[in-house]
Amino acid sequence: MPASRSQDRVPTNLRLLKIIEILAKAQSPLSPTEINAQLGLPKPSIHRLCQTLLEEGYLAREAGTRRLRPARRLRDMAAGVLNASDLYLARNQIMQTVALEIGETVNFVVPEPEGMRYLDRVETAWPLRIQLPIGSHVPFHCTASGKCFLASMPLPAAARMASALALAPRTQATLTAPDDLIRELGEIRDRGFSTDRQEFMDEMNAVAVAVTSQSGRFVGALAAHGPMSRLAADRFEATAALLKQGAQKMRETLF
Repeated sequence: MPASRSQDRVPTNLRLLKIIEILAKAQSPLSPTEINAQLGLPKPSIHRLCQTLLEEGYLAREAGTRRLRPARRLRDMAAGVLNASDLYLARNQIMQTVALEIGETVNFVVPEPEGMRYLDRVETAWPLRIQLPIGSHVPFHCTASGKCFLASMPLPAAARMASALALAPRTQATLTAPDDLIRELGEIRDRGFSTDRQEFMDEMNAVAVAVTSQSGRFVGALAAHGPMSRLAADRFEATAALLKQGAQKMRETLF
């Protein structure tokens, strides 16, 4: 399609949103030229619009390149959309049901450059509980939610990410070799859920499954965690099955 015809199809007041939408759906950072391949705007226009989003803090440049990725302001806006009152209430109701069935704390966790961020939580009724405040970030490599996210990536991207991460040991069980982490990501893909076996915190286990959009894109992880005395390894599969039911309900209801 000629650029002029494509340009006519994108109203001026929607062009910034279109750029954000394209980047939100992309699996990796894109250059202005790559973004414009889907818009067909004049070259000066696409560069001017991208520069505006950069200056306003919605986008950031990938280090050492001209490629663009969502920045904190855009991520905060996306988190706000996910926590819009009706969506938040529906998601939280689903989480309450899952938490009641599992009997442990259930979390909705999303990926950010700083790590996996706890966006929502339903606490267990047990007096003995492990506190991980909403809004806090945890590592990718040693948490159930983080490994769930890594396993959702295409294999080459997951391998690059595993090799790039600082695999700092949190406990004696933490995987600190990229090859070991990559091997486990393959196992997670095969079984359909991830685990944390005292890898992030001593005496704590966790299980996580992916929450995806209708198009199959990773949106977040639905995870349960608890003391290993209650959430033992022999409960992992049953816990994952309940989490998957909740994730499917979220997909049908919210995404």
